[in-house]
Amino acid sequence: MHWQTRRFRLDLSRPRVMGIVNLTPDSFSDGGQFGSAAAAIAHCERLVAEGADLLDLGAESSRPGAARIDADEEWRRLAPVLDAAVQLGVPVSVDTCKPEVMRRAIAAGADVINDIQALQAPGAVEAVLGSEVGLCLMHMKGEPDTMANLAVYDDVVAEVAAFLAQRAAALRQAGVAADRITLDPGYGFAKTSAQNLRLLAHQAALASLGHPLLVGWSRKRTLGEVTGRAVDGRLAASLAAALKAVQHGAHILRVHDVAATVDALKVWQAVSDNAGPN
Repeated sequence: MHWQTRRFRLDLSRPRVMGIVNLTPDSFSDGGQFGSAAAAIAHCERLVAEGADLLDLGAESSRPGAARIDADEEWRRLAPVLDAAVQLGVPVSVDTCKPEVMRRAIAAGADVINDIQALQAPGAVEAVLGSEVGLCLMHMKGEPDTMANLAVYDDVVAEVAAFLAQRAAALRQAGVAADRITLDPGYGFAKTSAQNLRLLAHQAALASLGHPLLVGWSRKRTLGEVTGRAVDGRLAASLAAALKAVQHGAHILRVHDVAATVDALKVWQAVSDNAGPN
């Protein structure tokens, strides 16, 4: 399996690591740490040096209660970092749900559009048609401000799978090549901790949809509820969840802690490579 992005055909025969670069003052884990373009660019360079296979730039927080910003402000934060990141030799993803930002990012050389709303906003599908960018379609309900009240499912696994299958089919019908599409279960978005854990336990049902899975467990609230750890103490839990996600079919891990995740995957891969008969 592979993922076709604008400049890169990403081989997914082994798990890949996507490094998170938050260009926001208010993200749940590292908001404000990379508020200047210089700090964010240096962080991009550090993540690539640590082994990131992709970078994911986000300029608007999607945490519950985060202030909404307009497209111009999002682009102001994003533009200088994107210009530098596309020179680093790895695919660069832009995490946005605004069609105007998508268009600007594509024109500036982004390789991937990563949309928490799965390109449902008016004009979003049109913004990516005609380009060659890879796409990540995520499951959520409502908006960041309302999603906590919408975590109601008869069967969270079946409903997430049905939504992702429908959105992927809609993009293919619109003319997007299947190998440009990845799917994200949206762990932590409109889901309780119990629902997140059940979804992970049955994630293989999503892996069977025919598109690569991109997942984000890094430092999530569910891990804090399981371990009792604050955000800055969730590395071990994040690695455990990441490896469990790979075991259940994930192809790309979206993480804050790239070096540690790369090392964990090296051990996982070494064991897998030596699992054959004696």
